[in-house]
Amino acid sequence: MQPLIDGLIYIVDDDASVREALAWLLRSRRLASEHFGSAEAFEQLLAEGPLPDQPRCLLLDVRMPGTSGLVLFDRLAERGLLDAMPVIFLTGHADVPTAVDAVKRGAFDFCEKPFSDNALVDRIEQALGASLRALEVQRVRRSLAGRIAELTDRERDVMRLVVEGLPNKLIADQLAISVRTVEVHRARVFEKMEVKSAVELANRLRDL
Repeated sequence: MQPLIDGLIYIVDDDASVREALAWLLRSRRLASEHFGSAEAFEQLLAEGPLPDQPRCLLLDVRMPGTSGLVLFDRLAERGLLDAMPVIFLTGHADVPTAVDAVKRGAFDFCEKPFSDNALVDRIEQALGASLRALEVQRVRRSLAGRIAELTDRERDVMRLVVEGLPNKLIADQLAISVRTVEVHRARVFEKMEVKSAVELANRLRDL
């Protein structure tokens, strides 16, 4: 069975048997995984550089020696990593209220041990879908930021006033330049931002 979305699942759990069982389950569904025995080991991976630009999610044990899953979750949230890497907590019965609270704070879901294989894989594939959408949004934003960086200061001034809905004559008055100059800058802004109208430009900037 082919997965709905190709992606990478990170497993962070101090119990080797749990890690091995999850890795086997994911292999059986043709899903790639990497596993870590502690939050510290996973943080070392993050310290080595950006994660692969592919859909991903994190299966995270709540209670572990050293840095707990909850502390790691909070650190990931502070770094803005939860959208592109949804977190599914793996919990014992006693940890369910804690996991529910984490979901309210941005975790994707939690699965109580022992968990249903099918239910867990379903949620993993849904998390990968959420990651795919978040990564696409990030790519769009990076592209827009790059286009804006190519604008001159004057083109940015014109763009700001175009988005505010001002006609060329008022833009020219505000910037103390000719209408013809405004028209030239406006055309260059549209070309660099790859839009055909002020409305489309405003929508692009709203995305950013």
